[in-house]
Parts: sequence; C-alpha cells; structure tokens
Amino acid sequence: MNPLRGIALKIISVLLFITMSAMIKATSEHIPPGEAVFFRSFFAIPVILIWLMWRRELSTGLRTRNPFGHFWRGLMGTMGMGLGFAALAYLPLPEVTAIGYTAPLLTVIFAAMFLGEEVRAFRITCVVLGMAGVLIIVSPRLSVLNSGANPAEAFGAMMVLSSAVFSALAQVFVRKLVQTEQTATIVFWFSVTATLLSLVTLPYGWVVPTGTEAALLVTAGLIGGLGQIFLTSSYRSADASVIAPFDYVSMLFALLFGWFFFSEVPTVTMLAGAALVITAGVLIIWRERKLGLERARQRKAMPPGT
Repeated sequence: MNPLRGIALKIISVLLFITMSAMIKATSEHIPPGEAVFFRSFFAIPVILIWLMWRRELSTGLRTRNPFGHFWRGLMGTMGMGLGFAALAYLPLPEVTAIGYTAPLLTVIFAAMFLGEEVRAFRITCVVLGMAGVLIIVSPRLSVLNSGANPAEAFGAMMVLSSAVFSALAQVFVRKLVQTEQTATIVFWFSVTATLLSLVTLPYGWVVPTGTEAALLVTAGLIGGLGQIFLTSSYRSADASVIAPFDYVSMLFALLFGWFFFSEVPTVTMLAGAALVITAGVLIIWRERKLGLERARQRKAMPPGT
C-alpha cells in the first residue's frame, strides 16, 4: 500500500475524466449523446485491453461469472453516461459536475433499499444536507421555482439529476458484482456493454462528425479508458476511504476548464450548493472509514475460531 501514490493516481484519473467531459461538451451542439457514448466506450476498449495484457490479466479480465449482472450494471451506467453527456449541451461544465455529486448520496439510499445495508441517522443527515445543496444548485434553473428560468437549462438540470439516479443504481450493481468479479472484469465489460447499448440510438439522429469533432470524440474515448485505468490503479495503492474524497478535486478542474475553454463563470449560488454537496459526501466517506476501522478492531479482538 502506498497512499501518496494512490492519491496521485486518483487525482490524475479525475483530471482525465474532466478533460474527457470537456471534449464531449465541445462536440455536444452537433453530436447526439448516444453517439458520444459510443465513441467514449468503443475507443476505451483497446486501451483497457492493452492494460490487461501488460498486467497479464487478460484472461481474468475477460472471464465473468455473472454476465447478467454486467448487463444491468452496463445498462444503468450507460443511461447515466448518456444523460450526463446530453446535459453538457445545456449547462456549464462545473454545474453538471456539481449536480453529478448527487450520485454517491443516492447510492447510500439505494444500497439500503436494494442491498439491505444499514443506514443510521448520521448518514441520513448527510444525505439530506447534500440534497439541500443540490436543490440550491438547480433552483435557479427550474421554472417552477424561478419564473425567469430558461426551459432548456431546466431540462438540462433534470437530465443531470436523472443521470445521477442511474449512476447510483449502477454503483449498487457494482457492489454486488465485486463479490464475485475482478475489477478488471467489471471495467472491461462495462465498456463493451456501453458500446453495444449506444448502438440502439443509431436510428435516432446520429451524424457524421467533422474532422475536429471526430478527433475530440476519439481522444475522449482514449482518455476515458486511461482515466479508468488510473482510477482502478489508485484503489490498488490505497484504501478507498483515503482516496475517495479526492473525487471532489474534479470541481476545481471543472471550474478551470469551464472558465478557460467555455467562458463559464460560476455563480455564488452554484458554488454554495456545491460546497454543501461536497461536505455531505466527505462526511459520509469519513464516517465509513471510522466504522471500517471499528469493525477491524472488533475482528482483531475476537478469539480465534469465533
């Protein structure tokens, strides 16, 4: 275990994913989200295969005991990805990133509903705090709450929230898959499943990208594959509770990319809401780490054979 290495790999993965999102956003006015999902997923596959061959894990990476689990994880993840890409055409990159932080909060709820995980008052309070932050972020976009809101922006906000719901459901399936599947297997088959599912949208308006758009989309796929590799490698180097908070570094990168490449100036309302959501997420991670340490101490204290 090397926590510093794990943190560095995590931050690199976050930067790669934000770069990928910025490239998708740059093409979003012309390229349908289903087509963007195809490029993101298809061109990630060779990167992942090369990584698996380099690690000599190709055979384990392709072997699965639960193909239906991968399908459902892929379906939920693809829906989340597609809706998130679609929202980039309507909302600033930092705002999409901030609302996307809803997914870990929803995962807490869905894990309790579908996996029977115990959720105590502390985590419930954190979820409520995070949801309040999300409401602060989206309230200027929703015409119900603001008569001057742009309907297109309201539509984008609803798409990001829907994306978070599907992403959270995908994480629930991942929690079940990790009981029987290798991480490499989950990574590889998600890209394959997402590629195939994205083809379902082919009759609904795919277009021929320009040379610049094609370059951006292919690069986004390659970067997405690299991001997944760095993310997976980070969890090999440090405990999840140590590196998970660095997910929120993506807010800083999103603000910088939005400012320099899309002339997006964050509002005070968006920053305030994002701060609440990030605080709630970090508190949940801190609580999970504390409970994990307590469980580890209890196991060590138990007599052998119990």
